[in-house]
Amino acid sequence: MDLFTVSISLLACLAAFLLGTVWVGISLFMVGLVAFFFFTGSPTLAILSNIMWNSISGSTMLALPLFVLMGEILFRSKISENLFNGLSPWMDHLPGRLVHVNIVACTLFAAVSGSSAATTATVGKITLPQLLKRNYDRGLVLGSLAGAGTLGFLIPPSMMMLVYGILADVSIGKLFIAGIIPGLILAAAFSGFVFLRCLINPQLAPKSDLVYSWTDRLKTIPQLLPVFSLIIMVLGAIYLGWATPTEAAAVGVIGSLFFAWISKSLDYAVFREALMGSVKTSCMIMWIVSGASFLSVAVGYLGIPAQLTAFIGTLALSKYLLIAILSVMYLVLGCLLDGFSMIVMSLPIALPLIKAAGFDPLWFGIYLVVMIEVAQITPPVGFNLFVINGLVHDDLFTIAKYALPSFGIMMLFVALITFYPDLVLMMPKLMIK
Repeated sequence: MDLFTVSISLLACLAAFLLGTVWVGISLFMVGLVAFFFFTGSPTLAILSNIMWNSISGSTMLALPLFVLMGEILFRSKISENLFNGLSPWMDHLPGRLVHVNIVACTLFAAVSGSSAATTATVGKITLPQLLKRNYDRGLVLGSLAGAGTLGFLIPPSMMMLVYGILADVSIGKLFIAGIIPGLILAAAFSGFVFLRCLINPQLAPKSDLVYSWTDRLKTIPQLLPVFSLIIMVLGAIYLGWATPTEAAAVGVIGSLFFAWISKSLDYAVFREALMGSVKTSCMIMWIVSGASFLSVAVGYLGIPAQLTAFIGTLALSKYLLIAILSVMYLVLGCLLDGFSMIVMSLPIALPLIKAAGFDPLWFGIYLVVMIEVAQITPPVGFNLFVINGLVHDDLFTIAKYALPSFGIMMLFVALITFYPDLVLMMPKLMIK
């Protein structure tokens, strides 16, 4: 049987499993088993056992549950509430006023949580009641949260970067460094959009009766210190070479426990909920990664990536046209799959094409994370849309409409880093030197 027929058969199997609502991880394993049993003569079970062990037993993978645990602790403590109270006096004088708190709080929380859903839920449960109660424009408030919440994947530490780095064999430390400037630029773009809209129409963010003095602003600094301290502890240790991402994640967990304790929001019930939440999330991620690794090996045994890369090479596509095609593919995948599945299912095919076109795999990791961010606000499987729906109960597609400006900003940002890749690669190069 030729490779084209084999590829179509495997895609049909995967589509059948996913449409049949079989869990993504199980679907990946099942398609891998089909590939090995029917199209190769390899010792399937021996390969499966090796991949199951190798894909999740490395020290790098240990960073994943630790970062998840840190985010769970912050999510359930008063640290996030203090963050809103601390930021409000600093943002109240800008056009857009407290809508900027949505964006800045998401940016800061992203730098300690590593998760888009956790960032959106944590910031949203604090800011949305306050902003809507003060008659801020509903579309602007929900749309800014939907967009800024996705920064949890781009601003390091990021669970998506961890998974990509492990599967693509790219330095996780370099990925974290590469995400800083793109993350800050994207956050500034979100704030800039809010600034311009409210400059044109100030009624979108009505004035408050409260007037903050510089004394009031300075008094809020202690409320911001826990988050800033965690950022410095976790990212500073990695960038200065004092700790590996895994060690830094452990430091972050200890730091989050300490700050939750001194804020008097840590008890046995909170700690137990955080542990159980991190176990469930980590097991889900590791199951998907294992299944994807198994399917990737099966696809590699069949020679599909090599053949596809050679075929694309014969088309003589420009590298920008290749990125445009991949972007359309990821937009479609993002409407159907979660971010982890997008990485693990597309990487065996996309990464060889990217390397053949002359793109840096480090750059592609950041590009892919941005495309996953876009997927977070595209229905029907946009996780951030579901999170916000759970907070305010607006219709899913209404929230997606509110998030359209954020969608446009992110797609423009994809074009920007494609034409100016040094925005991504500049920091890693400087740090290496």
